[in-house]
Amino acid sequence: MEPPLGAAGSPLADPRLAEVAIVRLRVGLGDLLCTVPALRSLRRARPDVRVTLVTWAEMEPLVRRMSRYVDALLPFPGYPGIPERPVDGPGLAAFLGTAPRFDLAVQAYGDSGAAREVTERLVRRACGFGPEGGVPGEIGTGEVGPGDGGGWWLPYPRSAHEIWRHLLLVRHLGVPLPPDPARPEFPELPADRRGLARLARWHGLRPGRYAVVHPGATSASRRWPAERFAAVADGLVARGLRVLIGGVAAESALAAEVRAAMRGPATDLTGRTDLGTYAALLRRAALLVCADTGVAHLAAVTGTPSVTVFLSGDPRRWSYGGGRHLVARSGVGCSPCPHLTCPIDFRCATRLPVSAVLERVDALPRLL
Repeated sequence: MEPPLGAAGSPLADPRLAEVAIVRLRVGLGDLLCTVPALRSLRRARPDVRVTLVTWAEMEPLVRRMSRYVDALLPFPGYPGIPERPVDGPGLAAFLGTAPRFDLAVQAYGDSGAAREVTERLVRRACGFGPEGGVPGEIGTGEVGPGDGGGWWLPYPRSAHEIWRHLLLVRHLGVPLPPDPARPEFPELPADRRGLARLARWHGLRPGRYAVVHPGATSASRRWPAERFAAVADGLVARGLRVLIGGVAAESALAAEVRAAMRGPATDLTGRTDLGTYAALLRRAALLVCADTGVAHLAAVTGTPSVTVFLSGDPRRWSYGGGRHLVARSGVGCSPCPHLTCPIDFRCATRLPVSAVLERVDALPRLL
């Protein structure tokens, strides 16, 4: 029988650790950006530990941006009960065969029994988020495996902001938090600045003189109607700002719908920037108006004043404060909710008027 981990049994404080897997099975930009402060705290406390982030292969460009805190990406092939992507059966067997390389695996997905199964199948020492309302467990033997009830399992702190959920997790597992632990980050690279310079030449962009409108979001329940985003965009034009419509290529039809509903001019950049160039574009924008999606987290990183339209999403979990990042929402009784598509009358969207969003715009600090 092995002794307890670390001087006080804390898994991430164990001086014997060499290889740690962080199991973060998310596909959202915001999800991974909100994990960075916890990873930064871990690196600061344990620069000797090699950290592997377990997530989907498509997140590799973003994981590269996290290279100061993450040493490797282990592509996740899916698992029954993890809803983001279908399961790659042959890939799953190979994935589980990587387990011996890790000394510890941390379940950082959320309140999910399936994610705990993945974590425990990766390695004998497993810990991380447990069921909300559960009792924190402690490692007493170091022998942690499927079904034995061991491990440092933190009851999922559902009422906390997403950044703090992960900070609380690493603190619970033995990582001291530095001053200002929740500061998000997304490093700007030379290629980002070159990409922005090309956009600025092609479209005549001037820093601080344009606003970005980003109407898209992954789920329909987080997308405000296109005609309302168009009316907000017209309001920005009336306030002397040039309007740029942003988004990924899959949101091109939505952007065209917004543009067609506008009375004033707008430049559609949907699908015409990579992530780094888009962040650089935001960093020099006067403001952003967006749906509850990953670009809102980029604005928090870049310091761009922003208004985020919250519908089904929970602003307690995903919004930022300080007067620079404001929330627009109707506050109906059924919001927030877990539905990807509204099963009733989408009242959280229809009861949020354009005027309320523009009032929030006018309350922002302006960079003109």
